[in-house]
Amino acid sequence: MAKRADMRAAALDTLVDIERNKKLSHIAIGETLMRYQFAQKTDRAFYTRLCEGVTEQKIYLDYILDHFSKTPVKKCKPVIRCLLRMGAYQILFMETRDAAACSEAVNLAKKRGFGRLSGFVNGVLRSLVRGKDQLPLPDKEKDYPQYLSVRYSVPLWLTRRIISWYGEETTEKILASFLEARPLTIRTNLSQICPEVLKKDLEAEGVKVMEGNYLSYAFSLSGINSLNRLSSFRNGAFAVQDESSQLVVEVADIRENDRILDVCAAPGGKTFHAADLLRGTGEVIARDLTEYKTELIEENKERMHAENVRIEQWDARKEDPALLGKMDKVFADLPCSGLGIMGRKNDIKYQISEEQLHDLVLLQREILSVVWRYVKPGGEFLFSTCTINREENEENVRWIAENTPLIPISIEEKLPDVLKKRTGEKGYLQLIPGVDHCDGFFISKFRRPEEEKWK
Repeated sequence: MAKRADMRAAALDTLVDIERNKKLSHIAIGETLMRYQFAQKTDRAFYTRLCEGVTEQKIYLDYILDHFSKTPVKKCKPVIRCLLRMGAYQILFMETRDAAACSEAVNLAKKRGFGRLSGFVNGVLRSLVRGKDQLPLPDKEKDYPQYLSVRYSVPLWLTRRIISWYGEETTEKILASFLEARPLTIRTNLSQICPEVLKKDLEAEGVKVMEGNYLSYAFSLSGINSLNRLSSFRNGAFAVQDESSQLVVEVADIRENDRILDVCAAPGGKTFHAADLLRGTGEVIARDLTEYKTELIEENKERMHAENVRIEQWDARKEDPALLGKMDKVFADLPCSGLGIMGRKNDIKYQISEEQLHDLVLLQREILSVVWRYVKPGGEFLFSTCTINREENEENVRWIAENTPLIPISIEEKLPDVLKKRTGEKGYLQLIPGVDHCDGFFISKFRRPEEEKWK
């Protein structure tokens, strides 16, 4: 059985792997949790919190550590850099005893062949312990963007960009929300079970269940060690899906016997939601670019009892003549910057760049120029992203309206009452983390005219 010290060592391995190899944190953490799947729940939770916490607070931790260290953290060797961040996170954010955080960091430094630097690690962390009641931060009045960047561990360029979209007050709400604990949100598989029965079944399995914020079939769960240990999950009674994503399908107004195409479907949240609403009729074609992504969808198909889903590997930039003008609904939840889900994927903010934001818009428009053509006359097109970037959202709505025959239509009528007035004159919805009780998400809807003058 793993011990707490083993989990610290595992956390160090994970963080160094992320630092050196640029591996996505959720993948690196998931791989380790699989190896320690039989460890105590408390030890697994300790490991997860330490890895996720260090990742999401990296900018803040480095700023604080630089105040107590003569050598900037970024100039330290990767193992030492990660050890300092681990120790600092435990001292500042966890219930770990300060002495234990320091001594375990020193022990790990020695075990990894850095005995000569163990005194440096010890000195920096003990200085932090002595000074943790008066920690430095950039001057909020003199440089508010710099203050927000450090306080909430978001790169300065990105902080400034979000301010340009939403203003300083809303930006602070957005950034603060990314550091809050994110609930595990699920969608009831209505063709298999009703929400009331699912709630009772989950509670019987020891899960704490909270009602959704917007939809009657959505719940937030806590008190889970492993989803696969829940019979209701294994039996396909629910799918993990944020309410923001559920709202895309909710406003699509799906009807029995509809033919639906999900052009960038992985991991399949909207695909299986749409299939559920079809009640076994019609068809959902779920496509994505790579075998890895289509396998993610395949993994859920049998569990969700979705016989009316067809999964295909397809490059959305390539036109498929067989589907032109044939689909009642087309979902285009396109590859995006993911800035609306930074609270769930802690390293998005470190990996995205200004150049990538621009390139993503070009990719989205390349895909959009093809996939709108699959909508039949009178059919509907749902464009959505999990970002808060206006260039990827509102500007793409304008691009679609100017470069295709599709007509923007309001989604207000299909939204929950609390969100109805948020669509404004344009009829689309931007969900904002820290303002709305869900991930940051953009939802828009278009109709293809029955008759059109378009080449």
